[in-house]
Amino acid sequence: MFDSLPAFCPYCNKPAQLVSGDKIYRSRPDLKHLKFWLCEPCDAYVGCHRPNVGFGDGTRPLGSLANAELRTLRNQTHAKFDPIWKSGGLKRTAAYQWLADQLGIPVKETHIAQFNKETCKQALSVLETKSPITQPTTPIIQWNPKKS
Repeated sequence: MFDSLPAFCPYCNKPAQLVSGDKIYRSRPDLKHLKFWLCEPCDAYVGCHRPNVGFGDGTRPLGSLANAELRTLRNQTHAKFDPIWKSGGLKRTAAYQWLADQLGIPVKETHIAQFNKETCKQALSVLETKSPITQPTTPIIQWNPKKS
């Protein structure tokens, strides 16, 4: 899914640069050691997987470059989606399979950091109107003192 690095910005088609977190988040010293792919003219960027966590040297992108509007949509989508699996309602893989089914896309393409604006909006609509977790129904038991 992420075999190639984001060499070019999808908005202006100019080369993206690998930068450290202090270039993106100047007021977040806790992120300065992380890497990001950035297109400065478009303010489009994407973070990278952490190094040595199965993804190499820390330059492999988490998804695709996103401008401010798309980053906002992706954050909103994660905010609606993540509680489904973080609450323990479903396992993470099952939650992603459910979302893939709802969106009509393969589960291997169901990665919010790869979603475009339209897919984010579609996912938000699904997440606002449907739930993969059905609430258990508790049977009503009536006590009958004559049978005790």
